Amino acid sequence: MDIKQIEVSCPCCEAMLLVDVRTQKVLRHAPPAQLDETGKPVLDENRWDSAKVRVSGRKERSDDSFDEALGREQSREKDLDDLFSKAKNKIQRRKDSDAF
Repeated sequence: MDIKQIEVSCPCCEAMLLVDVRTQKVLRHAPPAQLDETGKPVLDENRWDSAKVRVSGRKERSDDSFDEALGREQSREKDLDDLFSKAKNKIQRRKDSDAF
């Protein structure tokens, strides 16, 4: 059986760390004050609520970013047409100035 996560006690601060073995990243950190008598993190509903607020804030920002990118993409054809016509006019002016 593959072990994906391990719990480790920090030698410095005695906090409980949940570490992903494959990525070698800390998934959860619980200071000693937040541990129960068995050494497991105490579940706190306020923590869930604060995480929910943070995630909903990210969602709103990502929605704004998506709308912004969509607007840029929708106006891209017009922007490219404008650039093309400017380049065409520039070439035409060069040809006209060379004719004199």
